[in-house]
Amino acid sequence: MLQSWVIGCGLASGSGAASQEGVDGGKLYTIVDGKVDARTYNGFRRYHAGCNHCHGPDGVGSTFVSSLVDRLLDIAAFRRVVREGQSNGALVMKGFADDPNFAPYIDDIYAYLQARADGALGRGRPTRLEP
Repeated sequence: MLQSWVIGCGLASGSGAASQEGVDGGKLYTIVDGKVDARTYNGFRRYHAGCNHCHGPDGVGSTFVSSLVDRLLDIAAFRRVVREGQSNGALVMKGFADDPNFAPYIDDIYAYLQARADGALGRGRPTRLEP
């Protein structure tokens, strides 16, 4: 039986230049038989290239920063925080608006974290759907 989480809303090829059409109200990821679309896979890669140092592996948090998957922000707030940064007392997250390794891929990272938060994707490196 084909088990799928097919969630569409302006899905892009994962190149980072994600379509904004419909993303604010829907899911950004597609998972079919445990394999993720290009956007979600790229989000996994980008997340683990930088975000995991503070936010922990797979978005589960660390000793000083809470989990991203337990209480995922809505996409508008997520975009704002990643671009502009945020401070909470002594904790400060810098903004990534000018970082070419992250700024163009914010929605891809969100797709990965959204799949994790929804329980549609487990921990570890996902397998990518073939195009």
